Amino acid sequence: MSNGNRIALIVGLGNPGAEYERTRHNAGQWYVERLARSLGATLAADSKYSGLTARVSIAGQDVRLLVPTTFMNRSGQSTSALATFFKITPEQMLVAHDELDMPPGAIRIKVGGGHGGHNGLRDIVACHANNANFLRLRIGIGRPAQKGDVTPWVLGKPQAADQEKIDAAIDAAIAETAVIVAGDAAKAMNRLNSINP
Repeated sequence: MSNGNRIALIVGLGNPGAEYERTRHNAGQWYVERLARSLGATLAADSKYSGLTARVSIAGQDVRLLVPTTFMNRSGQSTSALATFFKITPEQMLVAHDELDMPPGAIRIKVGGGHGGHNGLRDIVACHANNANFLRLRIGIGRPAQKGDVTPWVLGKPQAADQEKIDAAIDAAIAETAVIVAGDAAKAMNRLNSINP
């Protein structure tokens, strides 16, 4: 279950602005922000890539961190600008995003596949010549009780208990990040799979 590639770019998806900061749709951004803090790095605005960026060393590998500051549906504009400049292929990317189809506290790794209706993933695939072969870190946020309430759900804030579960899942993913970057997503996946929220 590994694309076997070392990771050179880690992207955390979200929407910019204080009003979205604590909303479920920003779960991918939370992961990258906390990863940066754990490494003593500071994400800084870089207009060239329409995002917040940092350069870190993980598992002896030079890695770029990126939080696009475009809105979610234009995430590909940011990722493709940075990836093109540094000659990073989709196979060398890890994209962290919120996942409706998993409960809060669940966290999974997936290689490639469709976008599942996620506008951030859809735009990244489109902006990388329809190459979807990047790693995804899927952070469970659960689904609303009523099917039609998806937009207010993803743009709403989790209840405290759900937030705790999501935070714990992100901590678990941070602990596995060096293994993922080193090219062994399968090992990290086995460990993360054992987390039962």
